[in-house]
This record gives sequence, C-alpha cells and structure tokens, in this order.
Amino acid sequence: MKKILLAGLVLTGLAAATPAAAQQCGNDSSGFDRWVQDFKRVAPANGISPAVVDRAFANVSYNRPTITADRGQKSFKLSFEEFLKKRGATTIISQGKKMKSANASLFDRIERRYGVPAGPVIAIWGMETGFGRFLGNQHTLSAVATLAYDCRRSDFFTEQLYAALKLVARGDLSTTAKGAAHGEIGQTQFLPLNVIRFGADGDGDGHIDMVGSRADALASTANFLKGHGWVSGAGYQPGEPSFVAIQGWNAATVYQRAIAYMGAEIDGR
Repeated sequence: MKKILLAGLVLTGLAAATPAAAQQCGNDSSGFDRWVQDFKRVAPANGISPAVVDRAFANVSYNRPTITADRGQKSFKLSFEEFLKKRGATTIISQGKKMKSANASLFDRIERRYGVPAGPVIAIWGMETGFGRFLGNQHTLSAVATLAYDCRRSDFFTEQLYAALKLVARGDLSTTAKGAAHGEIGQTQFLPLNVIRFGADGDGDGHIDMVGSRADALASTANFLKGHGWVSGAGYQPGEPSFVAIQGWNAATVYQRAIAYMGAEIDGR
C-alpha cells in the first residue's frame, strides 16, 4: 500500500521509553540480526512472553521491499484529479455502490453503532485493498520489525512491533500473515497499534480478524473514524465537522479529499 502512515497514533503503556526503543538502529541490513537478538532479550520485560517472541520471530528477516516502499511514496504529490485517476476513483465509486447494496444490513448495523455512514467506510475499503482483493504480499512481522530497526522512525515502529506481538499473543495475527509494505493488516490496512486501539469484533466470534472477516474490518474502520472525531449525522466534506476524522486516517490532503469525495458519491450525497 503506497500511503502516508496514519496520523495521530500514540501508544500508552506499551513500548514507549523502553530499553527496546533505545536499541541500536541501522540504515541497512548489516545490523538487523543483532538488533533482533537484542529486541528478543528485552521484549519479555515489556509484557511479551518468551514463547510468543520466539514464535513471532521464527520467520522474521530484513525486508528490503519495505524499505524501498518507505522511501518512495510519490503518489501524494499528484493533483487531486490526477490522484483520483491513478487510484481508480470511478471504479471504486461504481463497485462501492454495489457493495453498499449487497451488504446493506451490515452497513446499517455499523452506522447505528458508530454513527458513520457506509460511503466513507466503503471508500477507504476500496482505496486500500480493492474491497479486500489486494491485501499485500509482504510478511507483516518482518515489515514491522524492519521499520522498528530502521533509524528513520524506529521509536514509532517499535511501538507497532509491540502491538503486533500482542495481536499474536491473543490469536488475532498469524505469524505467517502477509500484508502491505509497512505492516498494515487486513482489508482496510490497519497498522498493528490501530488494531489494538480500534479493532472491533463486527461478526461476534470473539476475535478481531482484519483479514478474513469483512464485518470486523469494516466495523473497525468505522470505530477508528469515531475515535478520531466523527460526529454522527454531520457532514464529512472539507470544512464540515466529520472531515477531521478522515484527516486522522491519512496525513495526505489529497488522500483525505479522495475519501470524502468518493464516500459522498457512494452515499448519493
């Protein structure tokens, strides 16, 4: 997924100011294995059992595609019209209307619970993964660990790595899971910490499955928007009250405007 990372992510009580955050970062693969061993030593002191750490890191390796993607986010420099064309807005709107109709009862439940209408949730779903068809092909734990080691945003992704390990521990993330290049998970591409903070059990099975459960992914997306200031019944175009929640989803203005525009078209507003 080529997107600027979600704004407004603050972790309380996980990995902030821990010894793991102070480990030696690096800008190439040469120190990654040593960093992993250091991390595995301190992780149990930060609430992750040794068994979970060993299981989670069994297949972790330095992920070069993640670094390439992290250095090459260029689509956000396009004009609004160029961005809509590049992201296939016409197709997303057309298919999104069909998705809304086909899943009417689900979207009705979501709106009743979170106050968020179908349009913006569907726009996000379509933009992020083509309605669940393109979830990404990068090993999630490797992607997050690589960015935790990388010096550019080591503290931020160390928090994400601890969140991912918590998901592994509670059975909501497979150690073999694949997703987008920055470790985003599932049908609407949540970073691990967002799953911890805003993940919702939309299908009532006791787990939050962002990959396999459409209901979980969409309910979690609505919960994220509610948690970032969505006002039930209010408008969500630029300058309207609920647009602030869309700004919380992505830091790029062009991306925010695209969600608002496509959401309104899908909602028929």
